[in-house]
Amino acid sequence: MNTGEVHWIALAVFVCLFLLITVLGFLAARWKAGDLSRLDEWALGGQRFGILITWFLVGGDLYTAYTVIAVPALVYGVGAYGFFAIPYAIIIYPFVFAVMPRFWAACRQRGHLTAADLVQARYGHSALAVAVAITGLIATMPYIALQLVGIQVVIAAMGLGKGDLPLIIAFVVLALYTYRSGLRAPAMIAFVKDILIYVTVLAAVLVIPVELGGYGPVFEAAGRVFEMKGGNSGLLLKPGQMLPFASLALGSAMALFMYPHSVTAILSSSSARTIRWNAILLPAYTLLLGLIALLGYMAIADDVKAANPNDAVPLLFLKIFPEWFVGIGFAAIAIGALVPSAIMSIGAAKLFTRNLWKPFVRPQITPTEETTVAKLASLAVKLGALIFIIFLPIQYAIEFQLLGGIWILQTFPAVVLGLYRVPLRGGALFVGWLAGMICGSYLFILAGLKPVILIPHLGVIYIAIIALALNLAISLGGSVIRKKQA
Repeated sequence: MNTGEVHWIALAVFVCLFLLITVLGFLAARWKAGDLSRLDEWALGGQRFGILITWFLVGGDLYTAYTVIAVPALVYGVGAYGFFAIPYAIIIYPFVFAVMPRFWAACRQRGHLTAADLVQARYGHSALAVAVAITGLIATMPYIALQLVGIQVVIAAMGLGKGDLPLIIAFVVLALYTYRSGLRAPAMIAFVKDILIYVTVLAAVLVIPVELGGYGPVFEAAGRVFEMKGGNSGLLLKPGQMLPFASLALGSAMALFMYPHSVTAILSSSSARTIRWNAILLPAYTLLLGLIALLGYMAIADDVKAANPNDAVPLLFLKIFPEWFVGIGFAAIAIGALVPSAIMSIGAAKLFTRNLWKPFVRPQITPTEETTVAKLASLAVKLGALIFIIFLPIQYAIEFQLLGGIWILQTFPAVVLGLYRVPLRGGALFVGWLAGMICGSYLFILAGLKPVILIPHLGVIYIAIIALALNLAISLGGSVIRKKQA
């Protein structure tokens, strides 16, 4: 998308806010000062973040720029089906309340910094730990690349086209302050990001409906458009959409806290109590997400014509708001890409260093060397994501991220069930993981690179659920057989 003119006022506000978070990123190295030559300090902020900081950090980690762009874009394109992100973001927090404090305690007790550390200690099976680490790495790369969609969209909306130079500059800055400050940088910037997002979204849901005559006309206009479009679009779910809607919500919720960036945010907390309180408080973001989704209907009601649905929100903002506020909104989206990208690269770097480099390349590595390797790995991860987005069309990043969600869910049995001392064996879990990965990948390709597939006599269902069921059957069955043989 290119609006044909440079919106200079919006661009100036955008640049000023971007410079502000850049300064904060570098200053963060002195915040809650610690020895940044140690991996737990650099990658987990010394594991001293309390309730408020964790709330902003996890919120900044999970509610990304692509969320702000993609959720209303899906609603703009198909209507009710796009709201699956809402129950998904509701289901997740009881899981966090019940499981993640136990995960945090198990990791803190033995000094584990990654989920693969925990798996290695629990099962004593190196191949399984490596499998968990590699799954986290490959699932994270396209997730980082996907954050660039938000930056690309707002840069184009300000009239700068879709050139790669602004992206390169943004990620060089991101790489530098992450290398210097570690997790403290996105934790500090998350305060600014979340405040900007809340201001932007609350202003949008209050001002735009007034401009359009109220929420009644918004829903009426959206309903008419979907009725003319036909197919699966509409203000209500079609009968055939209910199973995929529910399975996407459930599978996505189960997968979310298996990602390295989610694990990183959890392990940076100061206590299990902090995690429980955040499970109670974080649903405030789900309310925000529901409001964000409504922007898709507002774009329809305002007759926004977007060739790519991802352009719907920026075009809506340009039509409704003065340029200075557009600059604030676009900055919120761009910063919303940088915060999770930093956490994702740190989470991936920890996995590489702790579970691949240290055991197989340099077992006698010193703490300082370990941190240096992690810093360099974080740069490599960002560079890989940048190359991915520059040289491959964006739809490939989206497709691989969907596949990443299917993959990362296959680590659920090893990571979560191990917390409850379910009698599972490492070898059986590894075979189950491998079967789930192969099954999920094959079905994803068979479905035409889509996350759902039609199962005869059942309906359309999220592929990750099918792969996980196979994974669990093999893991549990294999463990029972091995126990009888022992």
